[in-house]
Amino acid sequence: MAHSVILHISGEQAIAGEVEELPKPADSIIVVINPRTKDGKDLHYLDHGVVKVIWPLAKVSFIEVLGDSQDEKIIGFVRG
Repeated sequence: MAHSVILHISGEQAIAGEVEELPKPADSIIVVINPRTKDGKDLHYLDHGVVKVIWPLAKVSFIEVLGDSQDEKIIGFVRG
């Protein structure tokens, strides 16, 4: 199951994307699928058509893990 995340990299804008699994304490890299800005635009420093990027975790300040759309549907139904 893929997780939607927002990476906060030192000195860069936040990056949205998906990861197959969240990094474990012993990991030194994170593989992001479909990297993009938070508003969905291409990252200016990546070639057009790049679908996966490997970032060293040493450059990452923190990672936000977003809830999936299925969770949002359940909450929306309960409120309704």
